[in-house]
Amino acid sequence: MNAIYWGLTALCIMGHKNALDREEMIEYVMSCWDEEAGGFGAHPDHDAHILSTLSAIQILVTQDALDRLDVDRVVGFIVSLQQPSGVFAGDAFGEIDTRFLYIATNALSLLGRLDAINTDRAVSYIRQCRNFDGGYGAVAGAESHAAQVFVCVAALAILDRLDEVDTEMLCWWLAERQLPNGGLNGRPEKLPDVCYSFWVLSALSILNKISWIDSERLIGFILSAQDPETGGIADRQGDMVDVFHTHFGVAGLSLLGYPGLVDLDPVHCMPASIIEAKGPRKGWKALPRQPA
Repeated sequence: MNAIYWGLTALCIMGHKNALDREEMIEYVMSCWDEEAGGFGAHPDHDAHILSTLSAIQILVTQDALDRLDVDRVVGFIVSLQQPSGVFAGDAFGEIDTRFLYIATNALSLLGRLDAINTDRAVSYIRQCRNFDGGYGAVAGAESHAAQVFVCVAALAILDRLDEVDTEMLCWWLAERQLPNGGLNGRPEKLPDVCYSFWVLSALSILNKISWIDSERLIGFILSAQDPETGGIADRQGDMVDVFHTHFGVAGLSLLGYPGLVDLDPVHCMPASIIEAKGPRKGWKALPRQPA
């Protein structure tokens, strides 16, 4: 399910939404429905998980097929995963993570049902995850990580609570993720990885600080990870390409204003035109992207 979302969104960004068969895609999404839980699994006959459920919603929204969804049951599934602390579990087995909190807010905002959860508790939990360096971790007390920074900042944007972010400190920490070869890493002393071109840039975009990194060098790093013969983008130059890194590489290029790409909404990681069509959003508004 997640791979379909990555591939579809990458194609949308490149202006080729119709390259995949719409009806076949919708049919597969619906085949992953977990009737007992009220959510979607990653594959037919898999247990429902909040991540697969978000991907299903994003695919159906992109394909203008939300009428196929039992919205009330999906909302009920997501609501059932919120914990007393405000964070969310990923599924019935109980693993908690700020990723799942973001996924819940993203999914419910796309469905127009944010009022179904306790948003104050969700914000309170994100607040507990903020560290001395301005970053955020997977759970309260965990080290800062660029992907967790994205999910927390994006959730706060959806919840109209960006006032919780220490913008100057956090954006300094994010800017420090850029290495001499132009790539971005997720934590200090780690290798650069194309997927952080989205995780880092999205947070900087939401906070209007993309200019704090060297865009030209980052574009060069992303493009160097392409396979010039078969297409696709890898995590870094010389490695095997995959749809995950292709999606996030293309998403990063869009946020950088790379020519010929469709604008991406950094909060929902979907084409901006689709999000804009759903109506104005409180608390956060993207600035016009700058050409690369």
